[in-house]
Amino acid sequence: MDERITARGHEHVSAEHASTLELTSDDFLTPAGDCILGIEADRVPADFDPAFVEACRDTSATITATIEADGHTDTIVGHGHPDLSFENTRSLVARTSDYVDDRTVLVGADGAAADVDRELVDALAEGAEVTLTLTVE
Repeated sequence: MDERITARGHEHVSAEHASTLELTSDDFLTPAGDCILGIEADRVPADFDPAFVEACRDTSATITATIEADGHTDTIVGHGHPDLSFENTRSLVARTSDYVDDRTVLVGADGAAADVDRELVDALAEGAEVTLTLTVE
């Protein structure tokens, strides 16, 4: 089961954060947003299918985040958590920790923004469109 989000890069995309990765529906990005890979996301957690949300609440669920931009692809893999609410209406966050808030879409990730392929990050810093596909199994 998949959820697909499209956003666009921004000149301030640095992808330096070591424990999170984020997409936001906001139309701006400051240099402090070092976990944000894309802005103007067309979907947020509150938009996700209830069946997808329920599947992600299983601790044994594997959640894969596939990031694609300008011919580059990278993947982050994490897992579900029973406290995932998918209620946020602004942004979504993948986390290497087990911390959960209403923006969290996966926990225990094997990577974060700082681990994303640098050519992909460079494309995002030039404003490329990014697609994030979340797959739960």
